[in-house]
Amino acid sequence: MSDVDRALLRALQADSSRPLVQLAEQLGLSTSACHRRIKALEERGIITGYVAQLDPLKFGYSLIAFVEITLASQSRAAMEAFEEAVAEFDQILECHLMTGGADYILRIIAPDLEAFSEIHRDYLSQLPGVSSMRSSFSIKTVKLRSQYPA
Repeated sequence: MSDVDRALLRALQADSSRPLVQLAEQLGLSTSACHRRIKALEERGIITGYVAQLDPLKFGYSLIAFVEITLASQSRAAMEAFEEAVAEFDQILECHLMTGGADYILRIIAPDLEAFSEIHRDYLSQLPGVSSMRSSFSIKTVKLRSQYPA
C-alpha cells in the first residue's frame, strides 16, 4: 500500500463525509485519481463501509458492560451456536473469542442498570452453551477510538 493510500485512509477515517473535491485537494490528487484510489481500496476490501459515529448518551445508552462468557464446551458446534445467537442481538456491540480464562468477551450497551438486568435475565442467560458469565461495568471511557492506524 502506498503512502498516498495510507494518507487517504487516515483522511477518510477522520471524516468520510467530506466532499471528494476537498479530500483530493488535501492529498494533492485530482478528483478522478482520488475517486479511483477509493474504489480500489473498497474493491480490495480495505474499506468495508461508511458509518456515522453516534454519541450513545445522547440517545439513551449510558451503561457499557463487558461480559466474560465461558462455554460448557469448546466444540465447534457449541461455539458456532453461541456466535450465531450473539450476532442476532443489537445491543451486543462486540463479541471477541478470547484466550485465557473466558472463552468470549462481549461489549454491551444499555440505557441503565435495570435494562441491563433485563438483558442479562432474558437474553444472556438464554444463550446456548453458556456455563458462566461475569459482568463488569465501565465507569469512565478513557479512550474510544474507531480509527485504525494507517
